[in-house]
Amino acid sequence: MSETAQKPAIGTVGWIDLTVTDAPRIRDFYRDVTGWTSTEHSMGEYADFVMNGGAGPVAGVCHARGGNASLPAQWLIYITVENLERAMDRCRAGGGEVINGPRQAGEHGRFCVIRDPAGAVAGLFENA
Repeated sequence: MSETAQKPAIGTVGWIDLTVTDAPRIRDFYRDVTGWTSTEHSMGEYADFVMNGGAGPVAGVCHARGGNASLPAQWLIYITVENLERAMDRCRAGGGEVINGPRQAGEHGRFCVIRDPAGAVAGLFENA
């Protein structure tokens, strides 16, 4: 999530990320195709990229490293939930699975990645 983004409302798609093995190449691809610009977002030993368009941040392009190494190379939406633990429990009860997390998203909150019963993946995000 972008450092400049406001807290997303419960039930909304608050962020979109793409996690790939060659993040600089894909960042440049989307720059050339869409006109987005990018700013670096420090991940400690490396930087992911916040993609900017229009009035500000619109998405992230991330390295498939560390905790993100197992994420699929596809655009991943993050749906804002009121209570992450309760949402994960409901996911499992409904036939889905938690495939990554829960993890901290810096000072912004916590998230996990789920797979629904049809096989689609999505992130669930709880504001700090």
